[in-house]
Amino acid sequence: MMMVMMMMMMMVMMMMMMMMMMMTMVVVVVVVVVMMMMMMMMMMMMMMMMMMMLLLLLLLLMMMMMMMMMMMMMMR
Repeated sequence: MMMVMMMMMMMVMMMMMMMMMMMTMVVVVVVVVVMMMMMMMMMMMMMMMMMMMLLLLLLLLMMMMMMMMMMMMMMR
């Protein structure tokens, strides 16, 4: 009887340990995935910002050109 109880306890302990290990592994994986997603989002945001900056610069250049053209027309 005692032996059986001991065996049961050991089994339960092992199961608990396994569960804990699994939980930790899952948590770590989730954290890593979240970090990766955040990094990807940051990269995307940076790319978008760069694109916006470029577009703005292009717009500015276009405006300058238009102004120059207008000035030329006026001079004439």
